[in-house]
Amino acid sequence: MSIPSRLTRYLRQQDARYDSDLHRPSRSSAETARVAHVAPQQLAKSVILEDDTGHMLMAVLPADAEVELPVLAEMLGRRSLKLCDEAQVARLFGDCCPGAVPALGMAWGVETAVDTALVDGNAVIYMEAGDHEQLLRMSREQFSALMRPARHGSFSRRPQPH
Repeated sequence: MSIPSRLTRYLRQQDARYDSDLHRPSRSSAETARVAHVAPQQLAKSVILEDDTGHMLMAVLPADAEVELPVLAEMLGRRSLKLCDEAQVARLFGDCCPGAVPALGMAWGVETAVDTALVDGNAVIYMEAGDHEQLLRMSREQFSALMRPARHGSFSRRPQPH
């Protein structure tokens, strides 16, 4: 599968500079980081959420972190947030493989929030390209420019090892 045309068009409109890196097929963000030899804190993971009114939004955070739903809800002024079901995600991002939605919700007209932990300390940031075999690689500056319209804040945490 190639990069979805909607994403390519959006990146072109934004005059974005990025490279595309191929990797062995993977099924999760953690596995993607491992097979692509990328530090998980450099891989932007997208999590599709829904608020109590049914409005969908995207949270973008490091692949090795989890969304703190109450923190993000408060940051966005929402009563509550929950994970979107897979059928809704598939309808909205039908041009992407399930679980490989690029971390640029703006390309699909989706409200986006980005965790500042992703940008802090990372000179290079990676994100899924819409399939399970390709990553987009870009500088922190380019990623920050693309994320300018997104809400920014600290709403993720790294799980404690067992």
